[in-house]
Amino acid sequence: MEPFANTAPERFISDFFTSLTESTVRGDTPESVMARHFTPDMVQISDGIRLEHNRLLAHLRPVRKNVVGWRFEVHEAIADGNRIAARLTIHARMRKGGATATEVHLLGEFTDDGRMRRAHQLTRALTPAPADAGGQA
Repeated sequence: MEPFANTAPERFISDFFTSLTESTVRGDTPESVMARHFTPDMVQISDGIRLEHNRLLAHLRPVRKNVVGWRFEVHEAIADGNRIAARLTIHARMRKGGATATEVHLLGEFTDDGRMRRAHQLTRALTPAPADAGGQA
């Protein structure tokens, strides 16, 4: 079964990143967040930097400490089998430093149960961040 069979790709990506962020910020253990959202052999290459499972796990700790609000604006997404291509903006409010916005171009591979196996991302900071960054708290 394809992970996007019953869900529009835009909704899938928005739900995936919202669940990931909520789980991280609201206090789930980083290990349980990783187990729910990523496969053990997960590899993410973001702006040329390779993050495997342990490096991605380490990345969750600062997210938990620093992010106080977030919103994912998916501009477009296309799915083919278990792969997805998406363009989105991450809006976030940080504990210190205020609002940020990051544009993300994502090519991802997901398992049938919706966990991410592989991802390639290109990102860029949007300056200034839109005033409504980080809609959730």
